[in-house]
Amino acid sequence: MAALRTPEARFLDLPGYPFTPHYADVGGLRMHYVDEGPRDAAPVLMLHGEPSWSYLYRKMIPMFADAGLRAIAPDLIGFGKSDKPSRMDDYSYQRHIDWLMALIEQLDLRNITLVCQDWGSLLGLRIAAEHEARFARIVVGNGFLPTATAKMPLAFKVWRAFAMYSPWFPIGRIVGAGCHTKLPDAVIAAYDAPFPSAAYKAGARAFPRLVPADEQNPAIPANRAAWAKLGAWQKPFLCVFGRHDPIIGRGDRPLIAHVPGAQGLPHARIAAGHFLQEDKGEELAQHTLALIASTPLKA
Repeated sequence: MAALRTPEARFLDLPGYPFTPHYADVGGLRMHYVDEGPRDAAPVLMLHGEPSWSYLYRKMIPMFADAGLRAIAPDLIGFGKSDKPSRMDDYSYQRHIDWLMALIEQLDLRNITLVCQDWGSLLGLRIAAEHEARFARIVVGNGFLPTATAKMPLAFKVWRAFAMYSPWFPIGRIVGAGCHTKLPDAVIAAYDAPFPSAAYKAGARAFPRLVPADEQNPAIPANRAAWAKLGAWQKPFLCVFGRHDPIIGRGDRPLIAHVPGAQGLPHARIAAGHFLQEDKGEELAQHTLALIASTPLKA
């Protein structure tokens, strides 16, 4: 599998991102992750979505580390400082699952508090359901687990076609369009940093077509099995959604109704768009810290 690696110079002096890089080999590819805070502390695993990278969590990482937690934010393969296979066909839902699980197993993460959004939820919820013993809590922001039981909205179909066929695919501008606040030019440039040219964007373009939207998608059986397991999930499960997300802003309802561990928790819809970590990262971190403090691990 041919893969590109973004030159390190592209990541120099990004605003608000001073973190030391760490790398793991996952299936012959190099995956980057941020790892801040005590190594022996309970981990908070933050999973980004499409088409962002760990830069999305830069406001939250220090808050978790300062609270004495281990803050881990990987770049999915194809994003950020991680290697980028150069063909769209190199990416699949299962490969992303396998790459992430390789990292989790190498770091031997346990008692994980999962924070996930967008594709981070499609991956994180699958992994948590399949490896429940490793996870202590889940916080979902503007995410879901597709099982092809409902029609995808037209807006998603338009986005999928745009990602696959548009000759113009401006990563930073796409992230900016999904925010409720206006992003400074330097922040937009930081989201563009991993992608020096169109050749580096195969992973970002591939994600929308990998969403299991029909019965024939190979991920559907595993996703439905994971959804069934979430229907018996008793551990804390908190939804904090950006209410200005026009597509997923109300996607918390089916999750809260389905997951037993969601009952009685202080779910919130905050003044944020799709990328709520960018709009209201500190607020999302505060909700997560409050959940951790109120739901200590059982001896």
